Amino acid sequence: MTITLIRENRRIIFQAILAFLFIGLAVYFVKHEQSELVQIRETLQNASRLKVLTGVVLAAIYIAVQGLMYFFSFRSVNQRITLRSAMILFLKRNFVSVFLPAGGISSLAFFTRDIEEQQVSKSQIHFASSIYAFVGILSVVLVAVPAILISALQHSVSSDEVYALGGSILLILLFVWVFRSIVRKGKLYQWLVKLSPSLEARINEIQAIAVNRKGFLATIAISILIEFIGIAHLLIAMWALGLPLSPGAAVMGYIISVLFLIASPFLRGLGAIELSLSFILVRYGYSLTDAVAATFLYRFFEFWLMLLAGAFSFLLVRNNLILRVLPVFLTFAVGIVNIISALTPAIHSRVLLLRDFLPLSAIHISNDAVFAVGLMLLVVSAFLLKGSKTAWYMAMGLVVISILGNLFKAIDYEEATLSVFLLVALVITRRQYYVQNSARLGRIGLAASLFTMLAVIIYGVVGFYFLDKTRFNIDFSFSQSVRYTIQNFFLYRSDILHPADAYTRAFLRSINISGFLSMSFLIYSVIRPYVIEVEIDESEMEKAKRLVQKYGRSPLDYFKTYADKLLFFPGGAEGFVSYRVAGNYAVVLENPVCANDEEMAVIILSFEKFCKGNGMTSIYYRVPEESLSVYESLGMKSLNFGQEAILEMETFNTDGKEKKSLRNSNNKLREAGYTFKVHRPPVMDGTLQKIHAVSNDWLDDRGYGEMVFSQGVFDFDELKQQTILTIESPEEKVIAFANIMPDYVPGEATYDLIRKTKDAPNGAIEFLMVEMFSFLKKEGFKAVNMGFAPMAGIDTGRNFPEKSIRFAYEKLRSFAHYKGLKSFKDKFSPRWENKYIIYNNDYDLFSLPGVLRKVIKP
Repeated sequence: MTITLIRENRRIIFQAILAFLFIGLAVYFVKHEQSELVQIRETLQNASRLKVLTGVVLAAIYIAVQGLMYFFSFRSVNQRITLRSAMILFLKRNFVSVFLPAGGISSLAFFTRDIEEQQVSKSQIHFASSIYAFVGILSVVLVAVPAILISALQHSVSSDEVYALGGSILLILLFVWVFRSIVRKGKLYQWLVKLSPSLEARINEIQAIAVNRKGFLATIAISILIEFIGIAHLLIAMWALGLPLSPGAAVMGYIISVLFLIASPFLRGLGAIELSLSFILVRYGYSLTDAVAATFLYRFFEFWLMLLAGAFSFLLVRNNLILRVLPVFLTFAVGIVNIISALTPAIHSRVLLLRDFLPLSAIHISNDAVFAVGLMLLVVSAFLLKGSKTAWYMAMGLVVISILGNLFKAIDYEEATLSVFLLVALVITRRQYYVQNSARLGRIGLAASLFTMLAVIIYGVVGFYFLDKTRFNIDFSFSQSVRYTIQNFFLYRSDILHPADAYTRAFLRSINISGFLSMSFLIYSVIRPYVIEVEIDESEMEKAKRLVQKYGRSPLDYFKTYADKLLFFPGGAEGFVSYRVAGNYAVVLENPVCANDEEMAVIILSFEKFCKGNGMTSIYYRVPEESLSVYESLGMKSLNFGQEAILEMETFNTDGKEKKSLRNSNNKLREAGYTFKVHRPPVMDGTLQKIHAVSNDWLDDRGYGEMVFSQGVFDFDELKQQTILTIESPEEKVIAFANIMPDYVPGEATYDLIRKTKDAPNGAIEFLMVEMFSFLKKEGFKAVNMGFAPMAGIDTGRNFPEKSIRFAYEKLRSFAHYKGLKSFKDKFSPRWENKYIIYNNDYDLFSLPGVLRKVIKP
């Protein structure tokens, strides 16, 4: 059992082990490199900023040239990828290579999905990546051999340098041997196939790939250019530090550092590069201090900037989950930090310095403003998570106050810096926030807050004015009573007010709490997302039904004109979208109803614009696989969410060993006197009453009510006009039934409700379905749509969400009924078609379960 579990989940286990290794090495790396980061900062402070900027610009060029090298590596296998995707591929692989064993090689197995989406096969990706790695080492050797020979004539060459070069040459020879052995199906090929037979097909695919000579030579040329950019970076490091320029030292220093990088199995030459490069520079006459400084600045250009850009590249994905959540997290964090900062004592020396420029009252106001902003940011963060546009505007204003307040209250630049990060994050992600607020609720909130403020002012003024002088040791005038009430309403602490007892403390606290609650409600009412209200008139519903008759091509089209749906008619195309609203999500049932894919794209874009204008996010439910290209061309994402069963009538029968149990149960029911009956429309009222009793019994047995959206409910008027199929006992009691609903796929039939009584004998539904299929076959139908099996059919999963769905489907007991549904339909040997959910942002997947639960309720 344990061995089977390990075998079935070996990929997940391997990924988990790799993740732990990755995290462990990352932690070690960060701890080890802390001292280098400090030294780099000191080096940058001593270097010419303009010259350092030159190195930064060259680093940007370096990234572009690395992207070009990947671009031509793929041209070498006769494939084209975009330069942008090539650059991102380099940055991501370079980033993870720092934390992987033999990272320069092992990282080449990662981040293939974006390239696959450009119609490049995995075999071609791996072959192109191998060319990239091989040429990367080859170019180093091509530059290193003459450089070391020249150095040998001018200086002595250390054994370490010779060993590093020799190791690189051996690595190239190993590449060549592996390639020849695989191409000629030698011993290595035979061993690999024996180890993993599935590799044979992949290797054969690689063997069939023709190498483009021009692309390969271009890859070599660009790789050599990359080596010279590295040498230029070392020269710029010397130049920025005011050191004498030595091209020979730069060439040898760069070559040796890269050779050690290639030879290093862990952390991309951590420590070895710094030591070897400093040693080479010292040999060329630089002092140890200058050599170390140049080394650290070179590392800044070639390593740290690349690492930072690599980390940032993970945020460049459109609708990235991190970009969606990061500003919310930062908003909440800034709120907490501001509250703690305002409540804890300031650094005394900073306050003394600040008092030379600001009066004490301004410092106190700044401190109170920071506290109030912190409280408000906590509230705003919740609505940023919902994508509220008004919350974004409020957060922008509050964070500016936070920056100024932290600087003016005690020169707290640490807290101000965090607020600056939040400000930048909000600006970068501004397009993520488009959900409109409710204007009506905003007006109510403003009125309620003003009324509350007026009531509290009256309460506070009366309280202060008539309080006994001994309570605060102050005899309050009317103007003082108004001022101190307003101050406490807005949570401003006055140094003059010193409550003498519990009663006066409670009095002040009551004003504080009233003010906080009033402001919180005002914020809530102003930024609460708007919920759209749309009413469909009869003429629009009739128009939609006509379009379904004209363009319908799916069994789900029947439900697109159900009473639970809202309809959207675009201006530039003939068709419509059928959807329901759940919170701020517009959940569309399958595709728009229209003539063709071109019209569909126009309608989807129009509907997306409509959603954005009304503060909604769209989700498309149960989209067929053949329509994915339309959505993907519009930049949307897809999630395999289950399969639909289609039974071919020509091939269906109950013969064979695998159908024996089906035959036996059907024969038993026939022998017991149960019969199959067809009730054609208009169905008699008596029959409708009988099946209604069956329906109620079925719903009661399962403990939940009717569900809508992608299925129907028991509706007398609808069912009266449809064919009803029943199984009846010898006493003419209906024990099971199904209704044949309209299906707009030519030659296809489908059923909607299929229900039985609690006391129906085992096999009643199977008996009904077999008889139904026989009846439909006689009626001339070529196929029967057996409906949807959620979460089924995800063999491996293209991404993490699909893998999570597969794991839940296979392993979690709470989803076992979905597995049972597919197993039941598999008794009849249907073919399965994948169905997808289309969405815009990864964050939407968190809301998906709750949204779907809402839309299926009548």
